[in-house]
Amino acid sequence: MSLGILGKKVGMTRVFDVEAGCMIPVTVVDVNGNEFLQVKTSEKDGYSAIQVAYDDQKEKRLNLPDRTHQAKQGATGAKKRVQEFRFASDADLPNKEEGHPGAALFEDGQWVDVIGTTKGKGFQGNVKRHGHNGQPDGHGHMMHRRTGAIGAGSTPARVWKNQKMPGHDGVVKRTTQNLKIVQVRTEDGVLLISGAVPGHNGAYVTVRPALKKTAVK
Repeated sequence: MSLGILGKKVGMTRVFDVEAGCMIPVTVVDVNGNEFLQVKTSEKDGYSAIQVAYDDQKEKRLNLPDRTHQAKQGATGAKKRVQEFRFASDADLPNKEEGHPGAALFEDGQWVDVIGTTKGKGFQGNVKRHGHNGQPDGHGHMMHRRTGAIGAGSTPARVWKNQKMPGHDGVVKRTTQNLKIVQVRTEDGVLLISGAVPGHNGAYVTVRPALKKTAVK
């Protein structure tokens, strides 16, 4: 894995590509306030990684172990989010003293993956939760959007595990892959990423270089 950063989803807008003559819907991600927290090495910790901390909060909201850890590593205040990014070897680790990671970590046209938690949609039926087609809507039909039969007959005479049923929808971790960075605005500390990313406005997301696409086009 390569170095990524944490951010906050601001919302969606659009930018215009004059040369191509098209409009591109983009998600604005605020990445201001990222900082390196701890460098982990193979010799000391058994693996190579770096911790990135993001977003300030009141110190009293941190438990004692987290507060002590962040203070020991020299964090500038109490941080809400801490995430590790692993590397293949110690030679690939960035220098903690070089500065804080930010929007300049990426460039225009780069492919990225965005990880976030999807919007919560409450209790939903099968049609909305799992995308089932439903049943006939004609007059006299009694089922419409209901589940229908879920049994498996006389063998095994029970409902199979993981049967798709109505229930709570959303609030799950999802990764949207292969999104292109349309603009990097370092002066504002934001990334304009094509398309939609998981989560509501104000939700935390992780932006990392794409695992399946590496070229800048």
